[in-house]
Amino acid sequence: MNYSQRILAFSKLGDTFTQVQDDLPVLNQAFIHNQWFTIQMQLQAIKAWGNLLKNENLTKWLTPYQLSVQTEPEIVAIIMAGNIPLVGFHDLLCVLISGNKALIKLSSDDSELMKWTIEQLIAIEPEFKDLIAFAEERQLKNFDAVIATGSNNTNRYFEYYFKDKPNLLRRTRNSLAIITGEETELELDSLADDVFFYFGLGCRNVSKLLLPRGYNLEPLFLAFEKYKDIINHNKYANNYTYHKAIFLMNLTPHLDNGFLILKQDDGLASPLSVLLFSFYDTEEEVKAYLETNKEIIQCGVGTADYLVDFGKSQQPELWDYADGIDTMEFLKNLV
Repeated sequence: MNYSQRILAFSKLGDTFTQVQDDLPVLNQAFIHNQWFTIQMQLQAIKAWGNLLKNENLTKWLTPYQLSVQTEPEIVAIIMAGNIPLVGFHDLLCVLISGNKALIKLSSDDSELMKWTIEQLIAIEPEFKDLIAFAEERQLKNFDAVIATGSNNTNRYFEYYFKDKPNLLRRTRNSLAIITGEETELELDSLADDVFFYFGLGCRNVSKLLLPRGYNLEPLFLAFEKYKDIINHNKYANNYTYHKAIFLMNLTPHLDNGFLILKQDDGLASPLSVLLFSFYDTEEEVKAYLETNKEIIQCGVGTADYLVDFGKSQQPELWDYADGIDTMEFLKNLV
């Protein structure tokens, strides 16, 4: 299968994604398997990928890598995360479209949707069947390189276990939004999406706000109201109730709107249902915070030209690589 065939196959998969409806059986199967994956959240992820997998988009992304020259494929093991629907798909796309073979270790949290996606891809282009394998055993065997995503704890294991293989390893990261106080209602409405999409489980979800000192939080609370029904989700509600109880017992100062807790804290990572915030006085303070925490920031949201637009944190482009590590460049250099 040549480069053009691979491009065509994935663009056709994009067409399949855009046509998915909420009565697709696998959506219900995935929800039963993992109740964080509501039908709405799954559809959101699938439609987002459908919009990305356009021929012109794929070509724009891949042209700089000059992949049209056929090379001997490497077997690349992919250890996938499963915190949000199809979160491991970008790695699979990179491995296959670069002409390599994928040895996939699925996350148990996102096995149903990923398997269905791979079935659709093989139905579109049967030659992919020989390029995809699943690692069912606990340990991976017979591979040339590895891409692994996990927590900081599991990453220490990855570093040891894969020290003798070319590897691309990702750690825990979080995202933040920088508020100036001049945001429009639409921008704050879009910020709510950055906070609540996928229940806040993604590394690109905003978990921290940098606010100008003296900022009035009322507009934020109003913007967040559109997600008030999130408290009706049992697993989310359990997290909210637990952290609220902890804060109350420890007399920890916090703000609470009935479905989200805001806590002033200099940290970046927040537990589910909690949004951290801290104040700044100058733009220099903001840039210093970003610089100090650059190794643990996935993306920053805001109006500045170096930030992602409000509402776009969970809508990365194909070339917006996780942890800022160019996956395609890594794969290209395996040859």
